[in-house]
Amino acid sequence: MIDLTHQPLDPESVTAQVRRDTNGAVVTFLGTTRDNFEGKRVVILEYEAFPEMAVKKLEEIAQQLKAEFGIDDIAIAHRIGPVPIGEISLVVAVASPHRKEAFFACHAAVDRLKETVPIWKKEVYEDGSRWVACEDHEFEPGHEAAAHAPDG
Repeated sequence: MIDLTHQPLDPESVTAQVRRDTNGAVVTFLGTTRDNFEGKRVVILEYEAFPEMAVKKLEEIAQQLKAEFGIDDIAIAHRIGPVPIGEISLVVAVASPHRKEAFFACHAAVDRLKETVPIWKKEVYEDGSRWVACEDHEFEPGHEAAAHAPDG
């Protein structure tokens, strides 16, 4: 399951997408909005994405991780738009027969998402803001191809 949404994320719902009786491990990662970064007070985070490419890249990552780590399933949900302090912006749930593979795959999923998926984060501070982009994107935030994901 891959999902980009403006709606608040429900980790239980995302995790339920991968749980099976055949798995001995389900590892879930929650990315949340913290209230500070490098000594600055963060007011809110705003995420923007190129939805079609983001979903395609997330699906590719999921398939790669299944092949590489032998995991049974992975679900990735990312929130787009404003994400207030303390709320969840990312849920990654990985199911596997064994815990080691689930932990490694979950870690790799978050790293690869941040490196390659066209989702940009704007950190809004009390005294300004800045965009934090992933390293390998062809499009920048505000580019005509970059757009907010549809509601849902």
